Amino acid sequence: MFFIKNYQVLYFTRSGKTKHIADAIAQAIGVTAEPVEKATLKENTFLFLGSGCYGGKPGKQMLAFITNNDFISKTVALFGTGGGEGKELMEMESVLKAKHATVRGKFSCKGQFMVFSRGRPNRDDEHNAKVFAKKMTKESS
Repeated sequence: MFFIKNYQVLYFTRSGKTKHIADAIAQAIGVTAEPVEKATLKENTFLFLGSGCYGGKPGKQMLAFITNNDFISKTVALFGTGGGEGKELMEMESVLKAKHATVRGKFSCKGQFMVFSRGRPNRDDEHNAKVFAKKMTKESS
């Protein structure tokens, strides 16, 4: 078991759907979600990283953030909004593991894209994201 007192929720979104989930996670753990484009990686922090799914991949800004930062000894939980399959999370996990991060867990839900999955993420998705966040932080304390 490891002990962490600081949490950071970083996300990338084009349409704002992933921000809804980031805000739900942040609210559950008592922090503020930050867009990854403006974020600085903090020391001794359990990270929640999230992205929408764009052509089966996470946003380029999220991948750039992961690529350009040191994740050795970092513990991360991933979240995403897309088709619900979590394809974006698989790629994020692969890149993070190559950078020696520990991926503790993943949460994925549908996100509205054009006429598909209208109204998603919804309240149930936000609730499930909060449950995920609490589980991840409980395991890290």
